[in-house]
Amino acid sequence: MLIVKLDATDSTNRYLKELLLSEEAEDFTVVTAKEQLHGRGQRGAKWESESGKNLTISVLKKFKQFPISNQFMLNVCVSLAVLDTLNGLRIPDLTVKWPNDILSGTSKICGILIENMLNGSQIQTSIIGVGLNVNQQTFNTLSNASSLKLLLGRTLNLEEVLHQVLNNLKTNFLRLEEGLNNELWRRYESKLFRKDKPSTFKDAQGNLFMGFIRKISPQGKLVVELEDAVFQEFDLKEIKLQY
Repeated sequence: MLIVKLDATDSTNRYLKELLLSEEAEDFTVVTAKEQLHGRGQRGAKWESESGKNLTISVLKKFKQFPISNQFMLNVCVSLAVLDTLNGLRIPDLTVKWPNDILSGTSKICGILIENMLNGSQIQTSIIGVGLNVNQQTFNTLSNASSLKLLLGRTLNLEEVLHQVLNNLKTNFLRLEEGLNNELWRRYESKLFRKDKPSTFKDAQGNLFMGFIRKISPQGKLVVELEDAVFQEFDLKEIKLQY
């Protein structure tokens, strides 16, 4: 496993994509940076991270055969790898806010961004970006953000946390290759934030409505039970869960 360590870069995902174009990068090449100048998350959101305090990493994963119809399993594997790492550190009240934000209580501590390169109907390569708040203590513009240091009351070793995340990620991809998809999927669904609880959502037009998160569809859509036991599937851009 090759780990490329940078002082600063625009985006570790972008750096890894450029590396992939310029040379034959090996499977599970990792890029990590002390400072990410233009990091981004889901929905194009900017990722706020103080230099040298957090983990900003991107991992290259190559596949021989991985149909695009199964792409949400990548979210499942990566989210569970982070959850397993944080469970080992005894971070309390961990959940996944669909599709792949990791929360402690209602505070976001990790964001994941996966970008896939396709060959026909197959995923050929994935670039897995993980931003984990480790030792940062102030978040100027993010009212619902927290970090491992704030939650545990102590400074953590970034290298140790990095290697634990990578080891858990490798383990989950091995489980995927062994065909343990259903087990991974069940674990992911069991950790969904506000699962089976009355929740407020906002649709793409800005309308608010109530519902219950019940499960994830095979395509990775959020399945919400609405009034009169009506079940509806929503894609990422179609719905936003309100805290």
